[in-house]
Amino acid sequence: MTLLALTFVVFGLMYLAPGDPAEKRLLSQGIAVTREMLTAERERLGLFRPFLTRFGEWLFAVLRGDLGVSFKDDLPVLPKLLAALQNTAILAGASLALSLLVAFPLSILCAYRKGRLSDHVIGLFSFLGNSLPSFLLSVLLMYFLCIRIDLFPVIATGDFSGLILPVLSLAIPMTGRFIRLFRAELLLQLSMEYVTGLRNRGLKERYIIRNILHNALGHLLVLIGLQIGSLFSGSVVIETIFRWPGIGKLVMDAITARDYPVIQGFVLLIGAIYLLINQLTDVVMKKLDPRIEVRYD
Repeated sequence: MTLLALTFVVFGLMYLAPGDPAEKRLLSQGIAVTREMLTAERERLGLFRPFLTRFGEWLFAVLRGDLGVSFKDDLPVLPKLLAALQNTAILAGASLALSLLVAFPLSILCAYRKGRLSDHVIGLFSFLGNSLPSFLLSVLLMYFLCIRIDLFPVIATGDFSGLILPVLSLAIPMTGRFIRLFRAELLLQLSMEYVTGLRNRGLKERYIIRNILHNALGHLLVLIGLQIGSLFSGSVVIETIFRWPGIGKLVMDAITARDYPVIQGFVLLIGAIYLLINQLTDVVMKKLDPRIEVRYD
Protein backbone atom coordinates (compact mmCIF):
# COMPACT_ATOMS: atom_id res chain seq x y z
CA MET A 1 0.00 0.00 0.00
CA THR A 2 2.88 2.36 0.71
CA LEU A 3 4.41 1.77 -2.72
CA LEU A 4 1.00 2.17 -4.37
CA ALA A 5 0.37 5.51 -2.64
CA LEU A 6 3.92 6.69 -3.39
CA THR A 7 3.74 5.90 -7.09
CA PHE A 8 0.25 7.41 -7.41
CA VAL A 9 1.38 10.71 -5.86
CA VAL A 10 4.50 10.91 -8.03
CA PHE A 11 2.52 10.00 -11.14
CA GLY A 12 0.09 12.80 -10.32
CA LEU A 13 2.88 15.32 -9.78
CA MET A 14 4.40 14.46 -13.15
CA TYR A 15 0.99 14.81 -14.77
CA LEU A 16 0.64 18.33 -13.33
CA ALA A 17 4.28 19.38 -13.92
CA PRO A 18 5.00 21.89 -16.69
CA GLY A 19 6.90 20.81 -19.77
CA ASP A 20 6.13 18.60 -22.75
CA PRO A 21 8.01 15.27 -23.09
CA ALA A 22 7.13 15.06 -26.78
CA GLU A 23 8.59 18.49 -27.48
CA LYS A 24 11.72 17.71 -25.42
CA ARG A 25 12.27 14.51 -27.40
CA LEU A 26 11.89 16.17 -30.79
CA LEU A 27 14.11 19.11 -29.86
CA SER A 28 16.84 16.77 -28.59
CA GLN A 29 16.91 15.17 -32.06
CA GLY A 30 17.56 18.55 -33.71
CA ILE A 31 14.21 18.54 -35.51
CA ALA A 32 12.33 21.69 -36.43
CA VAL A 33 9.15 20.95 -34.52
CA THR A 34 5.83 21.54 -36.27
CA ARG A 35 2.36 21.35 -34.75
CA GLU A 36 1.55 18.17 -36.70
CA MET A 37 4.75 16.44 -35.58
CA LEU A 38 4.15 17.45 -31.97
CA THR A 39 0.60 16.13 -32.03
CA ALA A 40 1.72 12.82 -33.57
CA GLU A 41 4.49 12.41 -31.01
CA ARG A 42 2.13 13.13 -28.12
CA GLU A 43 -0.25 10.55 -29.51
CA ARG A 44 2.53 7.99 -29.80
CA LEU A 45 3.63 8.56 -26.19
CA GLY A 46 0.04 8.35 -24.96
CA LEU A 47 0.00 11.83 -23.46
CA PHE A 48 -3.56 12.53 -24.59
CA ARG A 49 -5.04 9.68 -22.56
CA PRO A 50 -6.71 10.40 -19.18
CA PHE A 51 -4.59 10.35 -16.05
CA LEU A 52 -6.24 7.32 -14.41
CA THR A 53 -6.06 5.34 -17.65
CA ARG A 54 -2.32 5.98 -17.99
CA PHE A 55 -1.67 5.17 -14.34
CA GLY A 56 -3.71 1.96 -14.52
CA GLU A 57 -1.89 0.78 -17.64
CA TRP A 58 1.47 1.53 -16.04
CA LEU A 59 0.48 -0.26 -12.83
CA PHE A 60 -0.68 -3.43 -14.60
CA ALA A 61 2.52 -3.42 -16.67
CA VAL A 62 4.59 -3.16 -13.47
CA LEU A 63 2.79 -6.21 -12.07
CA ARG A 64 4.05 -8.10 -15.13
CA GLY A 65 7.61 -6.86 -14.51
CA ASP A 66 7.54 -4.20 -17.23
CA LEU A 67 8.43 -0.62 -16.26
CA GLY A 68 7.85 0.65 -19.77
CA VAL A 69 10.22 2.29 -22.23
CA SER A 70 12.06 5.58 -21.94
CA PHE A 71 10.60 8.62 -23.66
CA LYS A 72 14.13 9.78 -24.39
CA ASP A 73 15.61 6.83 -26.30
CA ASP A 74 12.86 4.14 -26.46
CA LEU A 75 14.98 1.74 -24.38
CA PRO A 76 13.43 -0.44 -21.63
CA VAL A 77 13.45 1.35 -18.29
CA LEU A 78 14.26 -1.61 -16.02
CA PRO A 79 17.68 -2.51 -17.53
CA LYS A 80 18.69 1.16 -17.47
CA LEU A 81 17.78 1.46 -13.80
CA LEU A 82 19.51 -1.78 -12.80
CA ALA A 83 22.72 -0.86 -14.64
CA ALA A 84 22.83 2.55 -12.95
CA LEU A 85 21.87 1.04 -9.59
CA GLN A 86 25.06 -1.05 -9.58
CA ASN A 87 27.20 2.10 -9.70
CA THR A 88 25.10 3.75 -7.00
CA ALA A 89 25.45 0.63 -4.82
CA ILE A 90 29.25 0.85 -5.15
CA LEU A 91 29.20 4.51 -4.14
CA ALA A 92 26.76 3.99 -1.26
CA GLY A 93 28.52 0.87 0.02
CA ALA A 94 31.95 2.51 0.03
CA SER A 95 30.56 5.62 1.78
CA LEU A 96 28.79 3.57 4.45
CA ALA A 97 31.83 1.36 5.09
CA LEU A 98 34.13 4.37 5.48
CA SER A 99 31.66 6.10 7.80
CA LEU A 100 31.32 3.07 10.07
CA LEU A 101 35.08 2.46 10.19
CA VAL A 102 35.63 6.03 11.39
CA ALA A 103 32.50 6.64 13.48
CA PHE A 104 32.43 3.41 15.47
CA PRO A 105 35.78 3.72 17.32
CA LEU A 106 35.45 7.49 17.70
CA SER A 107 31.98 7.20 19.25
CA ILE A 108 33.31 4.62 21.75
CA LEU A 109 36.19 6.97 22.60
CA CYS A 110 33.79 9.89 23.10
CA ALA A 111 31.46 7.85 25.30
CA TYR A 112 34.28 6.63 27.55
CA ARG A 113 35.95 10.04 27.73
CA LYS A 114 32.81 12.12 28.11
CA GLY A 115 33.53 15.77 28.93
CA ARG A 116 37.24 15.53 28.21
CA LEU A 117 39.23 17.28 25.51
CA SER A 118 39.06 14.41 23.01
CA ASP A 119 35.27 14.26 23.43
CA HIS A 120 34.91 17.98 22.74
CA VAL A 121 37.26 17.94 19.74
CA ILE A 122 35.59 14.93 18.10
CA GLY A 123 32.17 16.39 18.94
CA LEU A 124 33.09 19.66 17.24
CA PHE A 125 34.23 17.97 14.04
CA SER A 126 31.19 15.67 14.02
CA PHE A 127 28.93 18.70 14.44
CA LEU A 128 30.63 20.49 11.54
CA GLY A 129 30.48 17.39 9.35
CA ASN A 130 26.82 16.84 10.14
CA SER A 131 25.97 20.50 9.49
CA LEU A 132 27.63 20.78 6.08
CA PRO A 133 25.25 19.92 3.22
CA SER A 134 26.62 17.26 0.91
CA PHE A 135 26.43 19.49 -2.16
CA LEU A 136 28.41 22.27 -0.44
CA LEU A 137 31.00 19.82 0.86
CA SER A 138 31.37 18.29 -2.61
CA VAL A 139 31.99 21.72 -4.16
CA LEU A 140 34.61 22.54 -1.49
CA LEU A 141 36.37 19.21 -2.00
CA MET A 142 36.28 19.68 -5.74
CA TYR A 143 37.76 23.19 -5.47
CA PHE A 144 40.60 22.35 -3.09
CA LEU A 145 41.49 18.79 -4.18
CA CYS A 146 40.76 19.03 -7.91
CA ILE A 147 41.41 22.63 -8.92
CA ARG A 148 43.87 23.97 -6.35
CA ILE A 149 45.93 20.83 -5.72
CA ASP A 150 44.94 18.71 -8.75
CA LEU A 151 44.91 15.41 -6.87
CA PHE A 152 41.71 13.96 -8.29
CA PRO A 153 39.71 14.33 -11.52
CA VAL A 154 36.88 16.85 -11.51
CA ILE A 155 34.57 14.45 -13.32
CA ALA A 156 34.36 11.04 -11.65
CA THR A 157 35.81 8.20 -13.69
CA GLY A 158 35.24 4.50 -13.33
CA ASP A 159 38.51 3.87 -11.49
CA PHE A 160 39.37 4.22 -7.80
CA SER A 161 40.58 7.84 -8.04
CA GLY A 162 37.24 8.95 -9.47
CA LEU A 163 35.38 7.32 -6.59
CA ILE A 164 37.22 9.04 -3.73
CA LEU A 165 35.62 12.50 -3.80
CA PRO A 166 32.02 11.29 -4.19
CA VAL A 167 32.59 8.85 -1.33
CA LEU A 168 34.04 11.57 0.90
CA SER A 169 31.14 13.91 0.06
CA LEU A 170 28.66 11.32 1.29
CA ALA A 171 30.76 9.80 4.09
CA ILE A 172 31.79 12.95 5.98
CA PRO A 173 28.25 14.16 6.86
CA MET A 174 27.17 10.59 7.57
CA THR A 175 30.15 10.04 9.86
CA GLY A 176 29.20 13.14 11.84
CA ARG A 177 25.65 11.84 12.29
CA PHE A 178 26.84 8.38 13.26
CA ILE A 179 29.28 9.68 15.88
CA ARG A 180 26.62 11.78 17.60
CA LEU A 181 23.96 9.05 17.50
CA PHE A 182 26.29 6.19 18.46
CA ARG A 183 27.75 8.25 21.31
CA ALA A 184 24.29 8.98 22.70
CA GLU A 185 23.30 5.31 22.60
CA LEU A 186 26.56 4.17 24.22
CA LEU A 187 26.21 6.77 26.98
CA LEU A 188 22.72 5.45 27.64
CA GLN A 189 24.08 1.93 28.01
CA LEU A 190 26.92 3.11 30.26
CA SER A 191 24.37 4.63 32.64
CA MET A 192 22.57 1.29 33.10
CA GLU A 193 22.83 -0.59 36.37
CA TYR A 194 24.19 -3.75 34.74
CA VAL A 195 27.39 -1.86 33.82
CA THR A 196 27.89 -0.88 37.46
CA GLY A 197 27.28 -4.49 38.46
CA LEU A 198 29.84 -5.80 36.00
CA ARG A 199 32.45 -3.33 37.22
CA ASN A 200 31.77 -4.15 40.86
CA ARG A 201 32.46 -7.79 40.07
CA GLY A 202 35.89 -6.82 38.80
CA LEU A 203 35.37 -7.76 35.16
CA LYS A 204 37.81 -6.41 32.63
CA GLU A 205 36.79 -3.35 30.63
CA ARG A 206 36.96 -5.08 27.27
CA TYR A 207 34.35 -7.59 28.47
CA ILE A 208 32.12 -4.72 29.63
CA ILE A 209 32.52 -2.96 26.26
CA ARG A 210 31.49 -6.19 24.52
CA ASN A 211 28.29 -6.34 26.60
CA ILE A 212 27.52 -2.68 25.99
CA LEU A 213 27.96 -3.04 22.24
CA HIS A 214 25.78 -6.16 22.20
CA ASN A 215 22.95 -4.36 24.00
CA ALA A 216 23.27 -1.25 21.84
CA LEU A 217 23.52 -3.18 18.57
CA GLY A 218 19.77 -3.21 17.91
CA HIS A 219 19.40 0.56 17.99
CA LEU A 220 22.61 1.02 16.01
CA LEU A 221 21.29 -1.30 13.29
CA VAL A 222 18.13 0.80 13.03
CA LEU A 223 20.22 3.94 12.50
CA ILE A 224 22.39 2.20 9.90
CA GLY A 225 19.37 0.75 8.10
CA LEU A 226 17.68 4.13 7.82
CA GLN A 227 20.90 5.66 6.55
CA ILE A 228 21.29 2.99 3.86
CA GLY A 229 17.86 3.81 2.50
CA SER A 230 18.55 7.53 2.45
CA LEU A 231 21.94 6.96 0.79
CA PHE A 232 20.33 5.68 -2.41
CA SER A 233 18.07 8.71 -2.69
CA GLY A 234 20.55 11.22 -1.23
CA SER A 235 23.27 10.36 -3.73
CA VAL A 236 21.30 12.10 -6.50
CA VAL A 237 23.00 15.47 -5.99
CA ILE A 238 26.49 14.01 -5.52
CA GLU A 239 26.25 11.87 -8.64
CA THR A 240 25.07 14.86 -10.63
CA ILE A 241 27.91 17.10 -9.42
CA PHE A 242 30.66 14.55 -10.09
CA ARG A 243 28.92 12.99 -13.11
CA TRP A 244 29.07 9.57 -11.48
CA PRO A 245 27.06 7.19 -13.72
CA GLY A 246 24.64 6.08 -11.03
CA ILE A 247 20.90 6.07 -10.63
CA GLY A 248 20.91 9.62 -9.26
CA LYS A 249 22.48 11.06 -12.40
CA LEU A 250 20.12 8.96 -14.51
CA VAL A 251 17.02 10.34 -12.82
CA MET A 252 18.28 13.94 -12.94
CA ASP A 253 18.80 13.59 -16.69
CA ALA A 254 15.31 12.07 -16.90
CA ILE A 255 13.81 15.03 -15.04
CA THR A 256 15.49 17.44 -17.44
CA ALA A 257 14.16 15.47 -20.44
CA ARG A 258 10.71 14.95 -18.85
CA ASP A 259 11.32 11.21 -19.18
CA TYR A 260 8.38 10.15 -17.03
CA PRO A 261 8.76 6.33 -17.25
CA VAL A 262 12.35 6.54 -15.92
CA ILE A 263 11.31 8.88 -13.09
CA GLN A 264 8.40 6.64 -12.11
CA GLY A 265 10.58 3.53 -12.24
CA PHE A 266 13.20 5.26 -10.07
CA VAL A 267 10.60 6.16 -7.42
CA LEU A 268 9.25 2.61 -7.40
CA LEU A 269 12.70 1.02 -7.17
CA ILE A 270 14.05 3.32 -4.44
CA GLY A 271 10.80 3.03 -2.47
CA ALA A 272 10.97 -0.77 -2.62
CA ILE A 273 14.63 -0.78 -1.53
CA TYR A 274 13.87 1.55 1.38
CA LEU A 275 10.94 -0.57 2.60
CA LEU A 276 12.91 -3.79 2.17
CA ILE A 277 15.84 -2.47 4.20
CA ASN A 278 13.49 -1.34 6.98
CA GLN A 279 11.85 -4.76 7.08
CA LEU A 280 15.19 -6.57 7.13
CA THR A 281 16.30 -4.30 9.97
CA ASP A 282 13.21 -5.28 11.96
CA VAL A 283 13.90 -8.97 11.35
CA VAL A 284 17.52 -8.65 12.49
CA MET A 285 16.42 -6.77 15.61
CA LYS A 286 13.95 -9.57 16.33
CA LYS A 287 16.80 -12.08 16.13
CA LEU A 288 18.92 -10.00 18.49
CA ASP A 289 16.05 -9.35 20.92
CA PRO A 290 13.19 -11.93 20.86
CA ARG A 291 11.03 -9.56 22.94
CA ILE A 292 10.52 -7.35 19.85
CA GLU A 293 7.41 -8.10 17.82
CA VAL A 294 7.82 -7.91 14.04
CA ARG A 295 4.73 -7.30 11.93
CA TYR A 296 4.66 -7.94 8.18
CA ASP A 297 1.35 -6.24 7.33
